[in-house]
Amino acid sequence: MSDLPNCPQCNSEYTYQQGDLLVCPECAHEWNPNAVADTAEQARVWKDANGNLLQDGDSVTVIKDLKIKGSSSVVKVGTKVKNIRLIDGDHDIDCKIDGIGAMQLKSEFVKKA
Repeated sequence: MSDLPNCPQCNSEYTYQQGDLLVCPECAHEWNPNAVADTAEQARVWKDANGNLLQDGDSVTVIKDLKIKGSSSVVKVGTKVKNIRLIDGDHDIDCKIDGIGAMQLKSEFVKKA
């Protein structure tokens, strides 16, 4: 077995070395293993639709009608959400909306209030 790391893009175990780079034969992703270590140490930055930095505890305003999956409810434009919590993932804002309850939002659909 190889002691090379799995592909960071598709998690394939069949990576191989080509010069200074590591290559994944399944998704054709090439990366420098030294640069990946530096990138992992950098802190995640969350930005709203206008490019403003978001932090835990901020208040945001929804900029687009958002349909709630599995429900007929809609989060309307202009809905203010207080005391957000930032998380990793596709939906990177965890919050509680009055009248709807706990849910997760994407930072691209909000602006800092």
